[in-house]
Amino acid sequence: MLKPKEMSRAVIVGHKDIMEETIEALYSCNLFHLEDYNEDDSGLKLGRPFEKAGALSKKIVQLRSISSFLGVTSSDSPKQKESAVYQDLDSKLDKLDAEVTEKTEQRSELETRLKEIESLKKDLTPFSAIPIDLELYRDYENIAVFTGTVKENVGPAISKVTSAYEMEYDQSTGTVALFVKKEDDSKVSEILSNFEFRELRVPEQSGSPQTLIAKIASEEADIQRRMESLESDIASIKDKYSEFILASEEVLSIESQKAEAPVRIATSEHTFVIDGWIPEENVSELESIINTATNGRAFVSVQKIEKKDTDIIPIEYNNPKVTRPFQEIMDLYARPKYKEIDPTALIFISFPLFYGMILGDIGYALILLTLAMVVKKVVKSDAVKPLMNVLIYCQISTLIFGVLYGEFMGFPLASLHTDHGTIAGLIPGFETVTLFTSPIAGELVTYPIHRTHMIMTMIAATALVGVLHINFGYLVGFVNENRKHGFTAAMLEKGSWMVVELGIILAVLGYTGTAPTEIIGIIVFLIGFVMLVKGEGVKGPIELPALLSNALSYTRLIAVGLSSIYIASTVNLIAFEMIWPQGGIVAAVGAILVFIFGHALNTVLSIIAPGLHALRLQYVEFFGKFYEGGGRKYNPFGYIRKYTEE
Repeated sequence: MLKPKEMSRAVIVGHKDIMEETIEALYSCNLFHLEDYNEDDSGLKLGRPFEKAGALSKKIVQLRSISSFLGVTSSDSPKQKESAVYQDLDSKLDKLDAEVTEKTEQRSELETRLKEIESLKKDLTPFSAIPIDLELYRDYENIAVFTGTVKENVGPAISKVTSAYEMEYDQSTGTVALFVKKEDDSKVSEILSNFEFRELRVPEQSGSPQTLIAKIASEEADIQRRMESLESDIASIKDKYSEFILASEEVLSIESQKAEAPVRIATSEHTFVIDGWIPEENVSELESIINTATNGRAFVSVQKIEKKDTDIIPIEYNNPKVTRPFQEIMDLYARPKYKEIDPTALIFISFPLFYGMILGDIGYALILLTLAMVVKKVVKSDAVKPLMNVLIYCQISTLIFGVLYGEFMGFPLASLHTDHGTIAGLIPGFETVTLFTSPIAGELVTYPIHRTHMIMTMIAATALVGVLHINFGYLVGFVNENRKHGFTAAMLEKGSWMVVELGIILAVLGYTGTAPTEIIGIIVFLIGFVMLVKGEGVKGPIELPALLSNALSYTRLIAVGLSSIYIASTVNLIAFEMIWPQGGIVAAVGAILVFIFGHALNTVLSIIAPGLHALRLQYVEFFGKFYEGGGRKYNPFGYIRKYTEE
């Protein structure tokens, strides 16, 4: 906890004859983070894949193509024996491929034909209101045919230049079919251009457009029925083969990774060298596994970690189970470097704390707690479960603060007596107790804490929380710098900030008369300022104003919380005002709908707003004081089986 697992650099050397056994052993133990070899002047070259790599790749591509076509997704199917999967793999895959190929071709043919008739229907539709068979539009020697759309009836204009014409005109669509003598072609074209004539191509079909469109509609319905039947067949194939596909893809992926592993390692004419990392606690286990797999013919050498290696050491978290869900929040930002403090355990405390301080409502806490537990149970995704655990922790904190604030979905639990009257609480006889008068604006500090009636006190309290949190960040940064560069560097870079703050506090106390003089504070501030310049250069003094802005940033803990209270209170007010003055069933139903949808919206906002603001305080205000990050993820060479077992 507070630091990643101790890692060791290991090099495995052996003869090429045992390379496959060595890779098999490394893959099975799933402990060794394999470093890709980059060719240099050492004379070593990248290895070549094993012979079976090509065949395995082809099968994977074939299987994934089938899986994509069928829409196979991950499931909780029981694990199958790897040997049984291998035994039936080739025969089942060939049979499955033949069935899928047949269905693919059928679907392609139907889709192609559907597009063809849809295109034909589109071309025929403009002619459907004109009672002329399609073959009558073409193959004339002395007659010119114009088919298209116009903005209005062109008959009167055409009759002025010729009486020898025939025309059909559909006023609703503006479609016109005009037959004139060849010698009148140019005159008619000129007239049509004045009516915004747009030519339409006559489909190369015979018969009435209405009859053809009816046939197309019948064929479309038939194709849709055949496609539905085909989809049903495809669904049956999916149900029949999904477990086989998932298990086979897993087996082939495992074998393919092992077969292609040589391209990641260094080889000479007769030997191989595998370089990588392993948790220090597993070194002896690795040595035992390699010795057993190769009968002692491969040699495992643990290398001394040099200072230049610290930036490339893969990072494996080392946190207890209770704090592990917050590793997801760390990964959203960056993993710690090898010599850094891992803040996972720190945000395990502060993130839910800030979330609860913002939301602080018993009703919303119970709703979101139930939702998180249901999602965690129903959704089996490994990515979702940690996030639901984080949400559960946050709702526990929210529940605690809800009790402190005495709030339930915008309603106060306890009655509060103010200068403007009494605010009734949900619990009869539960009265607010006055504890003391706050030095901030003379506000009364009570239990339960009514946030809306002690805003200035809460602003000051949250700013104080910010000062404490920020200085804890400087303290953690001091430890980090001490580990990396020694005590002097830590004191100048991080301790200087605390000295500067101490000087400001002493100066303010002296100025207000609380302390004898402000001179001591000014001297301490100047000492801290010099330390800061020496430790961080010009950047330090430039960032001094950020101290105040960072501390004030924590006032969002009360500001965002108040917005949630006012939204809930407004929803309650609207809902109850709809019932009491008017009454009646309609008003009651409307009030219930307003209450449900209003609080549903606020529940969604209660997940997003407190989460984002609590996260921002971690990433920006807190991490900025000590955390660098940028560590590489520990990714052991191996595979976590889900659908098969050895």
